[in-house]
Amino acid sequence: MRISIAMCTYNGGRFLAEQLDSLLQQQRRPDQVVVCDDGSTDNTLELLADFSNRAQAMGVAVLVHPNPRNLGYVGNFEQALALCDGDLIFLCDQDDIWHREKLQRYAQQFAARPALILLHSDARLVDAQGQDLHCSLLDAIEVTAAELEAVHAGRAVEVLLRRNIATGATMALRRELVARALPVEAGWIHDEWLAVAAACSGGEVDCLEWPSIDYRQHGGNQIGAHRRSLRQKLAGAGPRRDFLARVAQCLESLRSRCASEGWLAAAQDSEWRSHIAHVRARAGMPKTVLARLPVVWQQWRTGNYHRYGAGARSLVADLFGWN
Repeated sequence: MRISIAMCTYNGGRFLAEQLDSLLQQQRRPDQVVVCDDGSTDNTLELLADFSNRAQAMGVAVLVHPNPRNLGYVGNFEQALALCDGDLIFLCDQDDIWHREKLQRYAQQFAARPALILLHSDARLVDAQGQDLHCSLLDAIEVTAAELEAVHAGRAVEVLLRRNIATGATMALRRELVARALPVEAGWIHDEWLAVAAACSGGEVDCLEWPSIDYRQHGGNQIGAHRRSLRQKLAGAGPRRDFLARVAQCLESLRSRCASEGWLAAAQDSEWRSHIAHVRARAGMPKTVLARLPVVWQQWRTGNYHRYGAGARSLVADLFGWN
C-alpha cells in the first residue's frame, strides 16, 4: 500500500525540525508527504524546503503547498487530505515526534484487516522539551476499559457519539474515507468528524493501545491533552450552555449528513433524536438549582445520563457545576 502523510504547519519552526526528522527515520518510509502551510511568518518554509530536498533524495515525494490565505487548522487539514494520493493517509501535526515503528505497525493492521477504514492509537505525553510527563493520551482523556472494549468489538459508533476519543495526531485512514467524509461539517473538528463519519458510514474503526507518537504539550497547542482536576471535569469545556448547544448542533448536522448519505437506519434515527433531545434539555437548564432538579431527575430516571453522557458526573455538573 502506498502511504501518504498529510501535515499542516503554521509558524511551527520551534519544533518542526524534530518532527520532520522523525518522519524520515520511520522503519517503513512514507511514499508521499503533503505539507500545507497556513501563512507562516517564521522559518517554517525554510525548514520545509530543506526537508523536501532530503526526503526526495531518499525517494520520498514531497509537496509543500503555501496557502494564499489562512484557512484555519480544520480547513488546512481538509486541503492536505485532498492533496494526498496514497492508499493510506496519516494525519500529522507539526510539533510531535513519531515513533520509528508507527508507519510499519499501522500498515500491518490495515493489510491484515480489509474492513478497517480508520485507526488511531495512544500517545506518550511530553512537555515542550520532550520530557516524559508520565501520562498517556488515553489516560489523560480518561478512556475507559469499557470504551476500548466497545471499540475493539466493532461498536466504535456507540463511543464516538458520546465523545471523541480519536486524536488526529495518531490517526490513519484509507483514502476512500476522504471522498466519503469531506467536507467536514460546520462546528466539527476534523479528527472527531473523520472518526465519527467512518464509524457511522459502516467502516471499521479501531484503536491501538500503543503509543505511536510523543504528543508534545506546550502553550501553542491548538488542541492538547492533560489530566483535569475534579473542578475542571465538572465545569466542562467553557460555559456549559454554549458547550452543550454546540454538541447538539453538531449531532444535528451529523444526523442530517448521515440521512443524506444513506448511512442512517430507522432505529439509529430514533436513538439519535433521543440523544439530541437529551443534550438540548441539558443546554436549556434553568438558572437555579431548585428549578433544575425536575429536569435533571427526568434525564436520570430515563437513563439518559448513562446512555448519552458520563453518568453521575454529568448529573452533578448539570446540577451544581453550571457556568
